[in-house]
Amino acid sequence: MKLANFLAATPGLPKTKGFSLIELMIVVAIIGILMAIAIPGYKSYMVKAKRTAAKAFVIQVADKERQYLLDRRMFTDSLSTLGLSVPDDVAENYTLTIVVPAAPPINTFTITATAIGAQAEDGNLTLDDKGNRTGKW
Repeated sequence: MKLANFLAATPGLPKTKGFSLIELMIVVAIIGILMAIAIPGYKSYMVKAKRTAAKAFVIQVADKERQYLLDRRMFTDSLSTLGLSVPDDVAENYTLTIVVPAAPPINTFTITATAIGAQAEDGNLTLDDKGNRTGKW
């Protein structure tokens, strides 16, 4: 026997259409619980993705610095001299600085990606000419 036939044949049961307020509130509560679980995970994922983009760019700059050293016998503190520009996704979340000492030894460099905005809670990334890293690598 189909449910519709059962309800029609059962005396005393009212015929209803739609959802009750309790059913609607249960659905809203379930959606709220799912959002409370999903949103923090998504934010964490986005922070990691932005950090990964910054790490890749810092490593690219370090590689270009090493190539520049081979060609010119010194490092540079200018991205444009290296033929690079900061990608938009990195520039929105990090400020990049290259430090090359003016006095000897000029054969060292330190690249720092300083986190800004919402990324600031993640911390800064630093890489030097010897491959030493600080931050969440």
